[in-house]
Amino acid sequence: MSALASARLPDTRDESATSLAGRVILVTGATGGLGGEVARHVALAGATVVISGRKVRALEKLYDELVALGAPQPVIHPLDLESATPADYAALADGIAADLGRLDGVVHAAAHFNELTPMSMHKPDDWLRALQVNVSAPFALTQACMPLLTAAPDSAVVFVLDDAQLVSRAHWGAYGVSKAGVERMTAILHAENSRDVLRVHAVLPAPMRTSLRRSAYYGEDTSRRPLPTEAAKAVTWLLSPDAGTLRGHVLDLRDNH
Repeated sequence: MSALASARLPDTRDESATSLAGRVILVTGATGGLGGEVARHVALAGATVVISGRKVRALEKLYDELVALGAPQPVIHPLDLESATPADYAALADGIAADLGRLDGVVHAAAHFNELTPMSMHKPDDWLRALQVNVSAPFALTQACMPLLTAAPDSAVVFVLDDAQLVSRAHWGAYGVSKAGVERMTAILHAENSRDVLRVHAVLPAPMRTSLRRSAYYGEDTSRRPLPTEAAKAVTWLLSPDAGTLRGHVLDLRDNH
């Protein structure tokens, strides 16, 4: 049983181009399929985007794309979540405070998934890597950013979930376990901040055309799946004050809900 209530996108949501004007949003996994789309849409909505990931050249390419869109000048902050230490997360938060003076949202779009494999054959180092990137890193980064987030007049943290019934099946291993952990972390963080300025959200995307999807579904023609555009639009809306009624909910974007 989910610890979070489920919700759908309201038909009356505001997707105006200025809904995040003046805000600063940190996006992890910004060089991935979903993270990159979120960065683009958040920037187009008027926010200054701090793009984070472990591939510097890919971050630089995304930076150039965002600048070409005419968006506010983004900020690059490389960070390898697999090896990051508490000092690294503190340095990221301190850098945002020094350079931008505020932080209004964090989107945890980074994810680690290697392959479907039975637990009897799951490599221990890959298990630890998945739990680190998918659970421990979002916790540590959110904690480091809490002083900035709670100082903002309105702020949001968005976690990305996966289909609980699907990833609890055989062979989903550490990824399935980690996504269950993210859901529970979302619920606890919301319970601790339900009356504060910091809103806690979760989003459950529909199947998307991403590298993670290709890794998990070998026989599927993933090109027939939609790009993460709609999920990115939904996340962008969750970062806006209009999404206040959905704090502590899972925004379910699947068609079969």
